[in-house]
Amino acid sequence: MEDNLAQLTLRLETLVGELRGIPAEVERVDDSDQVRRLIAQAAASASELRAMHPVGSPEQGSQERRSRHDVLKELQRGLVMRTIVHASVLDDPRRAARIRELHASGDLHRVVDEPIQQVLVFDRSVAFVRITPVDYAPGGLVIRQQSLITSLIDLFERTWQRARDVTEPERRLSPREREVLALMAEGRSNSAVARALSITEAAVGKHVAGVFAKLDLPATADDNRRVLAVLAYLRGSAR
Repeated sequence: MEDNLAQLTLRLETLVGELRGIPAEVERVDDSDQVRRLIAQAAASASELRAMHPVGSPEQGSQERRSRHDVLKELQRGLVMRTIVHASVLDDPRRAARIRELHASGDLHRVVDEPIQQVLVFDRSVAFVRITPVDYAPGGLVIRQQSLITSLIDLFERTWQRARDVTEPERRLSPREREVLALMAEGRSNSAVARALSITEAAVGKHVAGVFAKLDLPATADDNRRVLAVLAYLRGSAR
C-alpha cells in the first residue's frame, strides 16, 4: 500500500513539474481560496464523494462550524460521502467528536495508521489533490484526466478495505508498546525485553498489558495472549 501511494505521489509530482501553461485535464491552482471555491462547486452537483485526509482540518471556530454545516447540508441533499482519515486525527478529542458526529450523520469514516495523501474525488469526473504531500501546503491539482482519476479511486477503495471503522475501539500502540511487541515477536521474555530497552521488568509488564488491552486479548484459559499478540504483529494488524 505504501509503495503504491509513493508511486502515485511521484507520478503526480512529476506531472506537476512538467506542467506548462494550463492543460485541459489537469490544472494547477496555487490559490488555496480558489481551490476551496472549486471544491464547493463540485460538491454542489456531485452525487458521490471519496475523501482522504492525512491530518485534521486547520480550521477553527466559525470556519469549522461552517464546514460541518456544509457537510451536513450536502448529506441531506443526498451526496454519498466516504472519508478516510489518519488515526492521528482522533488524538484531538474535539475533532474526534466531530468525525463521529459526521459518521453518524452519513459521512462514513474509516481510519488508517499508514501515511495517506489528501485527495477528494467527486463522482468519477473531477479530483483534487494537494500539490505537495505536506500538511496544510497551499494550492492543489484539479484533475479531470480519467486515467489519473481511476488510479485515485482504486487507491481509495483499496485503502478503504484495509481501514477500520471509526467507531471501532482505538488499537494504536504507543511507540514503546510497538518496541516491546517487536521484541516479543523475536521470542524474548519480559526480562530480556527490559534489558534490551534499558527499562524495568515492571515497566515491560505494563506495556505488555497495554498491548493486550489494545488488541482486545482478554485473559482466558484457552488462549496464549502473548502468542496472539505476536501473530497480530506479524500480520500487520497491530500498529
